[in-house]
Amino acid sequence: MNIKTKKKSKVWVVYILRCSDDSLYTGMTKNIEKRFAAHSQGTAAKYTRSRRPVKLLAKSVKMDRSDAMRLEIKIKKLPKAKKIAALKKIAGRNKKSKQK
Repeated sequence: MNIKTKKKSKVWVVYILRCSDDSLYTGMTKNIEKRFAAHSQGTAAKYTRSRRPVKLLAKSVKMDRSDAMRLEIKIKKLPKAKKIAALKKIAGRNKKSKQK
């Protein structure tokens, strides 16, 4: 019997952009450089299209897709002042656990 086990791929990152109107946009992607370029060109999310230029404020460490989706939803529910702090806190915890 040939049973394949799926290994979780840790390639997803959650990111926060600051738009030209000082609003924040949170998203997730596999390729942050490509996605940021798309946001900057106005070809990514409808929300950021009319709020250019955008600036990358924070990004998480790499994680699997389900963890990235959970984190993105969690951040989107937070008030603006707490969003970046939450992402940096999560990123810091992941770095510490990798060092052990």
